[in-house]
Amino acid sequence: MAEGMGVKAEENNKRSDDKFATAPMGRLILSMSMPAMVSMLVQALYNVVDSIFVAMESQKALSAVSIAFPIQMLMVSVSVGTGVGVASLISRLLGAKDQKRADMAANHGIALSVIGWIIFLFIGLFGSRVFAEIFTTDKEVVSMCTWYLIICCTMSIGAFLSIVGGRLLQATGDMIHPMTTQLVGAVVNIVLDPILIFGMFGMPHFGIAGAALATVLGQIVSGIYIMYVLYKKEHTVTINMKGFRFNSTILKEIFIVGVPSMIMQAIGSFLVTGLNFILAKFSLVAVSVLGIYYKLQSFIFMPVFGLSQGTLPVIGYNYGAKIKKRMFEALKVSCMISFCIMLFGTFLFQVFPEFFLKLFNADAEMMQIGVQALKTISLSFVLAAFGIMFGTFFQSIGDGFKSMIISFLRQLIVLLPCAYVLANKYGVNAFWYAFVIAEGVSFIVCIVWLISTMKNMDKRMGLMGEE
Repeated sequence: MAEGMGVKAEENNKRSDDKFATAPMGRLILSMSMPAMVSMLVQALYNVVDSIFVAMESQKALSAVSIAFPIQMLMVSVSVGTGVGVASLISRLLGAKDQKRADMAANHGIALSVIGWIIFLFIGLFGSRVFAEIFTTDKEVVSMCTWYLIICCTMSIGAFLSIVGGRLLQATGDMIHPMTTQLVGAVVNIVLDPILIFGMFGMPHFGIAGAALATVLGQIVSGIYIMYVLYKKEHTVTINMKGFRFNSTILKEIFIVGVPSMIMQAIGSFLVTGLNFILAKFSLVAVSVLGIYYKLQSFIFMPVFGLSQGTLPVIGYNYGAKIKKRMFEALKVSCMISFCIMLFGTFLFQVFPEFFLKLFNADAEMMQIGVQALKTISLSFVLAAFGIMFGTFFQSIGDGFKSMIISFLRQLIVLLPCAYVLANKYGVNAFWYAFVIAEGVSFIVCIVWLISTMKNMDKRMGLMGEE
């Protein structure tokens, strides 16, 4: 039996090799990315539907969720960063035909998921109320935000396992099971939202706590499913936690890419926290508008992030296999697809901002602030398309530091200070132009670094071979 499974594993590896090294690039990128793009679109749908239901509860409930959003982003940052580090290492090791270390990397991913959950369990229990009180003195909003965060953080084990496990499988070329994981969790979430928020079918009226419960229950179902796949289904890497011990070399390889990615993602959390703090001086309505924007833009950005997930193992494999031509071809194709998606998103935000805001029961004040916000920020989408894919390229070749620096420039160094200056000098309507300025600066830096990396790629690959 063991011998038969070994033969099947070799056959799976050979098919993966053939696909990454020889398949037409456009078809390969789409086949790798479409499952992730579909699952992320469903996830984006959940994000929007969840906020719509919360807005139906009350405007204060929507404000509470908007205030809590950065902590949720931070949680996703840690899990995604871990997953990216693991996925990047696995794809490079498979390209270099190092199966043993690829399996070790996969096992480390599961262990790090559990550690991430434990960290946020303590954050939820001891930091939720303190965080909520930073932004408002409204006791009702503080209470709702606190309970929402406690539930989401303490029961986040499903989120960590599903995200890291999904990235692990994507690194091997399996995009279907990660897609199914996201779909299952999102469907459970969407179905439970109205039931738990409004107390349908005999359930208690939980309000905003119901939205949090629906979220974590969906994540737990996803986590159970992905663990079943990892342990019971055949795939390129083997999970075996019996007698597991951390390996310092594997950890270093994961963190070299994972920590910059984690920081890069976490910057978004700190950014939204800072932006909320600036907008709170104007009104909680402005904070809600920012929260609505992040929910709506996920419909545009999530498919691009799905494209990024499908592109990363393709570039990583060909980098490990030293096939430079296909590595850059993958980048070119992914940039073209990303550009088209973001251009379509710009069109939607420019033409239909009122329609989108009405989905959240927007009153006159929210409509006035929100229309200007959506139209202005969407001008940055096309530039962001290239920034995301360039960042994926750097992660794929093990150079996550550049992606991290780009995110620092775009968000902490450029966007946040610009937002502060524009808002205080010209008012809330000028605040939104900071997004456009930041993406422009990021794009220029990306181009400079990409050209430099391309010029030195032969040398990088030569040194990699010596190692």
